[in-house]
Amino acid sequence: MASPFRPALDLLAQYAEHHRDRRNIVTHFVGVPMIVFAVGVLLARPSFVLAGLALTPAWVVFALAALWYVSRGRLGIGVATAGAVGLLIALAHQASAGASVGTWLAWGLGFFAVGWMIQFVGHYYEGRKPAFADDLVGLLVGPMFVVLELLALAGFFKGLVAEVEGRAGPTRVRDLAHPVAR
Repeated sequence: MASPFRPALDLLAQYAEHHRDRRNIVTHFVGVPMIVFAVGVLLARPSFVLAGLALTPAWVVFALAALWYVSRGRLGIGVATAGAVGLLIALAHQASAGASVGTWLAWGLGFFAVGWMIQFVGHYYEGRKPAFADDLVGLLVGPMFVVLELLALAGFFKGLVAEVEGRAGPTRVRDLAHPVAR
């Protein structure tokens, strides 16, 4: 496993090499947020009160991840990713608040399983294994990649997208009847 402390450009380019098929990228728009939400739900318990604030394992993990995102040398995408992940964690806490253990586990495990199924469908289209299979840091890079792709659709981070595509190549859609030779 390579160092998790590489710059955002290096991390995103390596991740993007496993995600050039647009159908795979689209599945990540759904699957990655579902997985982040699920982890937030599952880590929303137990809750501890510390200095008047409710603290859960999800918020501790979020704080560490947010620090990692903003320290990768591209503050804009780091802050955007931390914000998106923070929103999903807050929503996860809302979903699990006051829920029975069965409901809490159903939300968490259900979203986790379905999110991964969607991911694997995308990688079927891609014809490549997920990035985390080569480097577990890909599990952290996934949300950053999805945020970058979504914001790129809105016209943001054009320079970073161009740098990533310069290293990983442009996205493509394969004709399933005539797949490109690997």
